[in-house]
Amino acid sequence: MGTKRPRNAAQTRADILASARRRFATEGFERTTLRAIAADVGVDAALVIRYFGSKQDLFATATEFTIKLPDLTKADPGDIADMLLPRYFAVWEDDQSFLALLRAAMTSRVAADTLNETLATHVAPTLRGATPDHHLQRIALTDAFVIGLAATRSVLGTPIANLSREELSRWAGPVFRQLLTGPAPS
Repeated sequence: MGTKRPRNAAQTRADILASARRRFATEGFERTTLRAIAADVGVDAALVIRYFGSKQDLFATATEFTIKLPDLTKADPGDIADMLLPRYFAVWEDDQSFLALLRAAMTSRVAADTLNETLATHVAPTLRGATPDHHLQRIALTDAFVIGLAATRSVLGTPIANLSREELSRWAGPVFRQLLTGPAPS
């Protein structure tokens, strides 16, 4: 008979979240099972449900991330890319929750909806204050651009992954600026 896991609810919950992040990032939402997560941690799947509710609730908790954006309403349009891109890069590179969500969103409608909701709730209101016109289009395009960079850098591992944050900012900044604040196409 195997050794029993010590009873420590906070540690067990943290271990479940760590396993969920790993599995959602590598296997996606659809292929990840509560049983596999529970087995990683040495608990029964019923305990995962007791702590988190459903698989979707566990996914939402495991992929929750924070991005702190500055107030852009009075920012010079030429400075906005320099103000925002380093914050985006920090989330991509330092937050395993975001990477799990990004990878899962590529194959799961549930994950894609979660990512869209997060962007709409936490990013769009800040960006709206910086856009001169066509707010929805500009925000959607900057989101697509940033997510594309994140996917290329963290998932595909192309030469973009070898650029420093500063180099990536220099290359991406002009495009980001144009999308967010440049003249709109006629």
